[in-house]
Parts: sequence; structure tokens; C-alpha cells
Amino acid sequence: MSEIAIDEVEIAVAGLEVEPEAVRTSAALLSDAERLRAGRFAFDRDRRRFTVARARLRQLLVERLGTRPEAIELTQGVHGKPALAQRCGYPDLRFNVSHCEDVAVYAFASGREVGIDVEAVRALRDADEIAARFFSRRENEAYLGLYPNDRSLGFFNCWTRKEAFVKALGNGLSYPLDRFEVSLAPDEPAKILRVENTPGADCRWGMTSFSPCPGFVAAVVTESPMP
Repeated sequence: MSEIAIDEVEIAVAGLEVEPEAVRTSAALLSDAERLRAGRFAFDRDRRRFTVARARLRQLLVERLGTRPEAIELTQGVHGKPALAQRCGYPDLRFNVSHCEDVAVYAFASGREVGIDVEAVRALRDADEIAARFFSRRENEAYLGLYPNDRSLGFFNCWTRKEAFVKALGNGLSYPLDRFEVSLAPDEPAKILRVENTPGADCRWGMTSFSPCPGFVAAVVTESPMP
């Protein structure tokens, strides 16, 4: 597991393919509800990855809260965003998690909402159709204007940035993806261009994109500190 800091956001990256003994050790750190959730996965690979990802989350929270893994109580928002239970008196630590295949990424921020997403960059047969349906008109034009060899990265740049934003909001994909715009070209910095009628420079959110490991791209969105 590796950790970095970007704009006062702590980011951790973990691999989820581990030895069977490590999976059993990870399972022992989960709550009863988390073990039940793991048991509902149809495939053993997905069950292992969820188990290890949740155990890593608890270990990372332990490091930041100075408590025991079993003492950490997690709740979920209406759209599934995890959070620390307020009644337990934890510090105002916000966090978010994403995993794709065997890579998990975690983001932690103090007193500010945060969202993170990771994807494996790959060719999708229906990428153009997805972009036309879910990207804004401006984003779709930027995507179609890329050189063919850049389109897969441009597509997942856009997707991870949009997903990280709605996860930071806590609305999941219930928030219309065409109501805000992000940059996506591989040679441009990650930024929010517009949120509804507000220019990105004037919105209260910051965005960063990074590669947690070869072949993957991730984005993190954080609420700006109150003045």
C-alpha cells in the first residue's frame, strides 16, 4: 500500500489480490454487516476484493483516528456514500473509496467532502455511445476531437472526474452528469469547467487527476475550504 498527499487530501493506493491467509485476516476486521455484504457477492474474486478493500479502509481509519478497527462504526448516506457515525464523536474526517479490478484508492480530508474514482484504461466498444448519452455536449465534442489513440484515456479521464464529483456531492449517479463539465484531454490539467450555470473557477470544488499505477487513471474532487 502506498500513500501520497495532493492539495491537503491524503490518498492511499492498495492492491486487492492477496494470499488466502491475508483475506482471512482481513475478514476478521470487518463488521458483521460487512461480512454479510461480502457473502452476497456471486463470485469469490469479488468477495475477496471487497473484503480486502474494506479491511484496508478500516486500517487506514485506525491510523488517522487512533482507535481499534472494531471500534469504527461506518454509516451510509442515502446514495451509499460511506461516512463515520457522528454519534461516536470521531474527528470531522471525510473519506471516499473506489476500486477497479485489483486496485483500490482511498481519499481522506478533514472537514471537507471528498470523492474519488479509479478505472482501468481500456477500449470500450460502446464508448462513443456512452459519451453521447452521459457527457455534456461540450465534453462530447472534446472527446470526439481527440486523436483515436487518445480517446480511451480521454473517455476515462472524463468518466472518473465526473464520478468523483458526484461521489463528493454524495448524490451518486442520481445527479445528472450533463449538469457539470470537466476537462478530459490527456494533455490538459484536470479541472471543473462548469457546475450548472457557475464557471468552474467560481465553484466550491477542486479536482485532481492521477495514475495510481500503470494502466489506471483516477480522479479526486474536494470541497474548497470555507473562507
